[in-house]
Amino acid sequence: MRWNDAEPTAGLFGVTGLIRTVRAPEFAGMTFHEVLAKSALNRIPRSSAMPFAWTINPYRGCSHACVYCFARSTHRYLDLDSGDDFDRQVIVKVNTPEVLAAEVAKPRWSRELVALGTNTDPYQRAEGRYRLMPGIITALAEHGTPLSILTKGTLLRRDLPLLADAARDVPVEISMSIAVYDDELQQAIEPGTPTTAARLATVRAAAELGFRVTVFIMPVLPKLTDSREHLDTALAAIKDAGASRVVYGALHLRPGAREWFFAWLDREHPELLPRYRRMYATSAYASKEYRTWLAARINPLIDRYDLRGTSDDDYPATRRTRHGPRRGATGVGPATPSAAVESALPDPQAALF
Repeated sequence: MRWNDAEPTAGLFGVTGLIRTVRAPEFAGMTFHEVLAKSALNRIPRSSAMPFAWTINPYRGCSHACVYCFARSTHRYLDLDSGDDFDRQVIVKVNTPEVLAAEVAKPRWSRELVALGTNTDPYQRAEGRYRLMPGIITALAEHGTPLSILTKGTLLRRDLPLLADAARDVPVEISMSIAVYDDELQQAIEPGTPTTAARLATVRAAAELGFRVTVFIMPVLPKLTDSREHLDTALAAIKDAGASRVVYGALHLRPGAREWFFAWLDREHPELLPRYRRMYATSAYASKEYRTWLAARINPLIDRYDLRGTSDDDYPATRRTRHGPRRGATGVGPATPSAAVESALPDPQAALF
């Protein structure tokens, strides 16, 4: 690969640790800003509902270009926009493996679970060039630190043997995010991601190595991916791929993502824009009525395909800290409503949003 120096983006001149800005013909339209990070581990506030205490984000910005991505607003801290810049201006913390190895080698390191993929994807396309994840996985495993990975990237398959080796020493969780099971819609809304079929094949490859893979059907998009047919197709495919568990959640739209998603919706599905504006008028989250309706629709299907997992799977050992499990927003959704509740809900769901 030819990796050419380019002029740094003006908004990044003040970023501490900026080494160089580069482009390559293999990544048309993209710019990578290589920086030296002072730390690799990010502490999650104890008040957070997240079921983990630490994260690592070797990249900022993401070539997956998912129009709904909640992390878009983080680019504003770099004086970059949450739209095209988020998709095309990627910050690469090139020394993450080395910094992490030093951090987890310290005697005071508590060996709590470290989560990857909670902000931007560690297996986005740039990882094929920078190869940061093997060093990250090795550093965590060699220092007795459990890890979890959530990704849409099929590049995960490159590291499955390494992850299998790591799993002999520490708990390793693998989750694949696959939200859309219509090829045309998937390419429109997640233009930089691998296909649904390729991601399902990656789930199968991980399952064949003995991993209990979780698939995230997140976000579920009102009136786009929430029909019984779409959800049944999704769950059947997930089960066939060998996954052990499904986690789902309705679309939420934080500032940054909200504007970008609404612009996409106006171009691609303008007939839905008024409904979405009403639904998300006062909150980043889908209405309680919609979430209840979605639970009634999807939970029976999850049970039919035996993809719920047990309560222990919701908070396995790898998600526990020394202070005990962090209960809260797991993304599993409400408990299964009764058939009577489901039959009472309107269908189609126009009244819900």
